[in-house]
Formats: sequence, C-alpha cells, structure tokens
Amino acid sequence: MPSHKDQYDFHDQIGHLLRRAYQRHIALFQEAIPDSDLTAAQFVTLCAVKEQQPCSLNDIVKATAIDQATIRGVVERLKARALIEVSADPNDGRKLVVRPTPAALALIERTVPFAKQVTERTYGALNPGERIAMQFLLRKMMESDGE
Repeated sequence: MPSHKDQYDFHDQIGHLLRRAYQRHIALFQEAIPDSDLTAAQFVTLCAVKEQQPCSLNDIVKATAIDQATIRGVVERLKARALIEVSADPNDGRKLVVRPTPAALALIERTVPFAKQVTERTYGALNPGERIAMQFLLRKMMESDGE
C-alpha cells in the first residue's frame, strides 16, 4: 500500500496553485478596471508598447511572456480600438512596428491606479516581507528556465 507521501494530490501542486492565484488575479482585474473591454493581456501589452515604443511583435512577446499566436489577436483588438498603430518596419517590410496612440497613453494613465489596487488585492493578507519573498521566489523560478 503506497504511503501518504507517495500519493499525488493536485491541490498541492505548484501548477495548480499558480493557476488558481492567476485566475483570482484576473477576476480582480476585470472587476476593478473601469474599461470593461480592456483585458489584463491587453493592458500589459499596452504597457509594454508604451515602454518600448516603437517595438516589434517579438519585443512584445519577450516583454509580456504572452505567446506569439495570442499576442497577434491582442494586437488586432487593440488596433481595432485605435489604441495602437501598426505599420511596416521601414528597414524590413516583413516586420511590423507597433506604437501606442495618444488614446492608449491616456487609457494607461487612467488604468494604472486601478491596476495598483489589483496588485494590492492579489497580494491580499501577505505582509511586506512575504510580498518581497513571493516576488523573489517567482523570479527565481523563471530564471531557472534561463529567462
């Protein structure tokens, strides 16, 4: 008969716990952000484009860790809302260059205070030391993959 420590309980697995924490974070984001059409992926994409302007789709993928296929859809939706401009790279016609519009910059500015509240609510009851430890440990986990 296998011992208790040999049993697999998915509730205790890191992937399950990370997914549950992320789902909670996304629900808090959707609840808190005044622009009900803005998703967390769109917001982080806008922030990356603002930070790196002008940038390519690959730059956005690297900055956000959102996969290439998903980022294309996110970019299309942001373009349809006139929040980003997409044009051909003058040096390489195969590459796209992405820039934020003034409307995007205004939306980011309006949204950041709410996003900060979402971060606070995501941390919940964690004290300042636990918050620093959480960030440190998550970054350390990412670095183990060479990121």
